Amino acid sequence: MAAPRQNMSYRDIKKVVLDRIETQIWAPDSLLPSETELAEEFSSTRTTVNRALRELAEEGYLERKRKAGTRVLNAPIRKAQFSIPLVRDEITATGASYRYALVERSLIPAPAWISARLELRPDQKLMHVRCMHYADNAPYQYETRWIVPDSVPEVLDADFTEFSPNDWLVKKVPFTNLELSVMATKADQIVSEFLEAPIGDPIFTAERITWLRGTPVTLAKLFFAPGYKMTTHL
Repeated sequence: MAAPRQNMSYRDIKKVVLDRIETQIWAPDSLLPSETELAEEFSSTRTTVNRALRELAEEGYLERKRKAGTRVLNAPIRKAQFSIPLVRDEITATGASYRYALVERSLIPAPAWISARLELRPDQKLMHVRCMHYADNAPYQYETRWIVPDSVPEVLDADFTEFSPNDWLVKKVPFTNLELSVMATKADQIVSEFLEAPIGDPIFTAERITWLRGTPVTLAKLFFAPGYKMTTHL
């Protein structure tokens, strides 16, 4: 086993456990150490370990039974997956022509609220990209996105002039976990100008976070023009 780690988050623990499963350090049908033993190894709490194992069980890697412990599933059963759509494809599928425009690309210190959401180090920097997607030259989606260069070093050389971060990430970076939140937000000055919507109007908004084996990759906030309808197929 690896040397004990200090102050590990539940995402760190998930990543280690998943690595051990995929490399068969913990083989199919094998029983994991108890939560108490794992908490001691990772210098963490049982609550943190429990959350990591619970999520891996929900994702289909582990089977947890009271008194019987936690076991690696022989054939992992993944739950219904959400595939990240390409905005380009969404638009062309309606018969409209697609146009993309880069608004801004910059390397910035991670905002405090994102650092908290993604559990980043205080000194980490993020690639911040703002861009627009158009359908038949009408505003379709305003995108503001933060990408973690520590997870995706290639992003430092990507200029996003011709291709959107949505295109680039879907083709370049796989993801193992996704968190999607949808909500209605009020159009502020920036959103109002890009989507040609009155300030204060409700705007369909999606916030999407992806991870690769517990490591945060990107957080995107997507603002859709009035009249947008989301349809999913599971």
